[in-house]
Amino acid sequence: MARTRVEVEIDGRTLSLSNLEKILYPKAGFTKGQVIDYYTRIAPVVLPHLRNRPLTLKRYPNGVEAQFFYEKQCPSHRPDWVRTAPVWSRHTQRTIDFCVVDDLPTLVWTSNLADLELHTSLARVDDVAAPRILAFDLDPGPPATIVQCAEVAVRLREVFEHLGLECFPKTSGSKGMQVYVPLNVPTSYEITKPFANAIAQLLERRHPELVVSDMKKTLRTGKVLVDWSQNDEHKTTVSVYSLRARDRPTVSTPITWEEVERILVTREPDDLVFDSAAVLARVAEHGDLFAPVEALEQELPSSL
Repeated sequence: MARTRVEVEIDGRTLSLSNLEKILYPKAGFTKGQVIDYYTRIAPVVLPHLRNRPLTLKRYPNGVEAQFFYEKQCPSHRPDWVRTAPVWSRHTQRTIDFCVVDDLPTLVWTSNLADLELHTSLARVDDVAAPRILAFDLDPGPPATIVQCAEVAVRLREVFEHLGLECFPKTSGSKGMQVYVPLNVPTSYEITKPFANAIAQLLERRHPELVVSDMKKTLRTGKVLVDWSQNDEHKTTVSVYSLRARDRPTVSTPITWEEVERILVTREPDDLVFDSAAVLARVAEHGDLFAPVEALEQELPSSL
């Protein structure tokens, strides 16, 4: 394949884009150019969820069927206008300069690196120890599917309604679902992580046939792991509107509670699978269903 490169100007920044015809999703015939086009078109709704957050790149330079790698340290060959933020890592005992995607040129630049998946912190770079979201990752153990995740999501919503708090569902874009509780008030992981664990254990006690809160894979068969451990300074979660490295360019998609309830009737997992084209159409119709996650201020109760 001939290596091609094209220069484009975006918002006053000059970018050199390469190999736009390279197929990154072989089964779907979806190219790198189409990846960049998707992220360019979805930018108005994804950027508010990326701004001021440390971003871990998940790069697939030879497509979704080949090797990938995570990249926390923002590449040294980045343009000088790409913003970085220093974050101390207790695991490596050094400061990592993360990329921060604040604008469209930076988003296109990361897309050109075949950063198919966007993995962000629950906190912002100005205070990485202060999560702005309480997150639950609902991971189905086969033969459970996203249908069982929807059942757990509804039960999570009931718990938070009892606490007077709103929460918002999205698909993972892979097999499961996530439920986010916006906080956007001063707090810490020392508060949110034990709270999330307590919620997961509460659901497990109430619905032992459906829910597991322990990470052991042997316990997950036919159940849904309510993964509370994501609420940690050193963890990342796939961003809303991020592509996923599946056979098709599926997307982590915000959904309505009506859609969650509907799948409990249809029992069809494919009802909650959305690819890039479907998500762009949804945004054109509904706007950003996840906008409240960035704006709504809610305090966790001191106890359940």
